Amino acid sequence: MDSRVPPRVAAFPFPFPRDTYRYSTNVEPAGGRAVTAAGGWGEHVVDVDERYLTELAERDRILAADPTRFQALPHMEIAQWDAMLTIMRSLAASYPRVMSLERDGGIWRWTNHALDLEQAFVHGERATLPEPPLRFIGRQIQEDVVLLDQREGQLWGDAGLVTFAADWSLRFDVGMSFLQIHGPVPRIHAEGVVTRAQSFLMRLETGQQFRRTNWTLTVDGRLDTSTETYPEWGRDRRTLADGPLAEVGERLHLRVEVQHLIRLGASGAIMFLVRTHMLPFTDIVLVPEWAQRVHAVLSELPDDMAEYKGITRIRQPGIDWLARYGVRFGS
Repeated sequence: MDSRVPPRVAAFPFPFPRDTYRYSTNVEPAGGRAVTAAGGWGEHVVDVDERYLTELAERDRILAADPTRFQALPHMEIAQWDAMLTIMRSLAASYPRVMSLERDGGIWRWTNHALDLEQAFVHGERATLPEPPLRFIGRQIQEDVVLLDQREGQLWGDAGLVTFAADWSLRFDVGMSFLQIHGPVPRIHAEGVVTRAQSFLMRLETGQQFRRTNWTLTVDGRLDTSTETYPEWGRDRRTLADGPLAEVGERLHLRVEVQHLIRLGASGAIMFLVRTHMLPFTDIVLVPEWAQRVHAVLSELPDDMAEYKGITRIRQPGIDWLARYGVRFGS
């Protein structure tokens, strides 16, 4: 690896080892280190990095402005507790100097030194927490989280805390089936991808953990590009497309979601964790192999997929900037 590559670049989950513009289940077991041309990522299921406090502050700001970013149908109470304990255990195992989970009889004690927080609680007793379990732990992780209930031969998105959505809305999707949620995605129904994905998820056994990546482009590194805030960020695509090409490298970001899929024990729900990473094109070109791959993927991306991802207007400026300011392709 080039020593000039900053740590944030080295740890970036670059998503294009092959023709991944094509939709597929793209799933692998979680927990192993994924090696890239710049470094690697993936050791922790719930990841804490140098942006921890900044991103949690942004999550709290969004929740204060719009509490509906947290949703939980009544029957998901057990799943909320299940998810909270699973996340706490994962954090305590990965970051034992910072976080711990202890139990003394029926009393649990959670400590998060990074937030100067200590909370005792009794499992299943809502009054022992200051807020619903999923919201409580969701405000302590950088990942968005959705809980899928399994019933009637289908999966249902019945709870979640999502503040960093990429052009979708938890408030709109809550209570929908897995197939309904993915209805707008092109090609995956005709090719059977979404039904295979649901079948795979429904076969997960308790404790099994898998991961996949997804990608799009975001202007100005904005985490919250939810449907609710479209009036705030939708114009950014136009200002980038109509602005000077020289500014594209700083403003246009490759946005990658690392998605973890975990079958919970007591509830049987599936926990869907989504961690969002972004890297400006000015950093992507520090790794020539990445710049070439991004250029190729954006150039080859079918129009319907570009439209679904919301990048129709901004992908050409990205291609042009890489060609002019990046590397010599095909060399």
